[in-house]
Amino acid sequence: MLLRAATLADGGVVDVRTRGERIAEVAPAGSLRRGPDEDVEDLSGYVLLPAPAEPHAHLDKAFTAAQVPNPAGDLEGAIQAWLVYRVSLTVADVFERARTAALRSLAHGATAIRTHVDVGEGIELRGLHALLTLREDLADILPMQVVALVSRPLTGPEGAENRAFLRAAMEAGADYVGGAPHVDPDPPAALEFCLQTAAEYERPVDLHMDETLNPSMLGLADLARRVIDGFPQAVTASHCVSLGIQPPEVQARVAADVAVAGISVVTLPQTNLYLQGRGSRTSPPRGLTAVRTLLEAGVTVAAGADNVQDPFNPLGRGDPLETAGLLVAAGHLTPFEAYELVSTGARKAMGLPQVEVAPDSPSELVAVAGSSLQEVVATASEDRYVFSRGQLTSRTSVARHVIGSPGSNPADGPALEAFLWR
Repeated sequence: MLLRAATLADGGVVDVRTRGERIAEVAPAGSLRRGPDEDVEDLSGYVLLPAPAEPHAHLDKAFTAAQVPNPAGDLEGAIQAWLVYRVSLTVADVFERARTAALRSLAHGATAIRTHVDVGEGIELRGLHALLTLREDLADILPMQVVALVSRPLTGPEGAENRAFLRAAMEAGADYVGGAPHVDPDPPAALEFCLQTAAEYERPVDLHMDETLNPSMLGLADLARRVIDGFPQAVTASHCVSLGIQPPEVQARVAADVAVAGISVVTLPQTNLYLQGRGSRTSPPRGLTAVRTLLEAGVTVAAGADNVQDPFNPLGRGDPLETAGLLVAAGHLTPFEAYELVSTGARKAMGLPQVEVAPDSPSELVAVAGSSLQEVVATASEDRYVFSRGQLTSRTSVARHVIGSPGSNPADGPALEAFLWR
């Protein structure tokens, strides 16, 4: 495939040739000639970037906001509403909603997804079976990593059934051990059980950590110490909200330990902005982890979309550019830094090969209408090409028609715009 006249993040304009699943050549625009039987895409007016990945989704919950209201709007309200609703879920329902959400993420440029899926009392393994089937069905175009998110309680006699479901999920084929120790009655014991289970099954771990503004809840520090002491598997910590409200010296100390431990941290700006800080009527905290401090410590930091229109977040569209834009506005990153978190950082956290627009790199690319990376992050145009494994896997076109007489004065009346997606 030959991609012509694409603008790069550094402003250069190039032709890119792919061969098989890798980039074969990158040269100044107009210098590469079409080869026999070579598909050509004209990318003039598009910015060509390493494709992002989605490091933290909940595909089993997608598109349920209307069916599962959360009047309180906070995390506990969402958890309670979801626990009641999920009892009625079927494998078929979870599969169809998850498939729709996954393909939307692909259309937005994410060429790999890691999704959490509930396992435990009430839902049992139905959601997991749906996601494992979807993982197989989409394997050729969208690799998926499935995290078994075990329910609370996990500890004590009351948690015996959920502990059994987590083990059953690993035996059924889940890729990662998941959980949320901070919402368990005994967070240290819940953390230890998740790590023990992962070690037993030789699987990596992705845990919801410290999704709270309670400054006394800092399980991330305990996790880092436990990993440094000799945990053998890869570890990801998602959310880590309470780190963001610690004093600078505490942030720096914990971030240094996280870096030594090799733990990847996934920040989830939209859901955390929505759920956190609702008790503060004056200058509510933003509810994000300490992104800048973690980056300065050398931690692998990724960013994800998290929830898509469910009781945990009624918004969300599974778009890495939306996530990047929120990191600029709420996390005070530059557009370049923000895009790094949804692309390079996300791929590193997921254990995927790194991608560059350079020879011999995997041909995992996204082209977005615009003239610069800054404009692409700002506008998040739906007009995109998505390339994965050397193929054009998704194409979204946007046609804009301004309705009105040519040269008319805007003061004469409002201009109307019509958009067409296909």
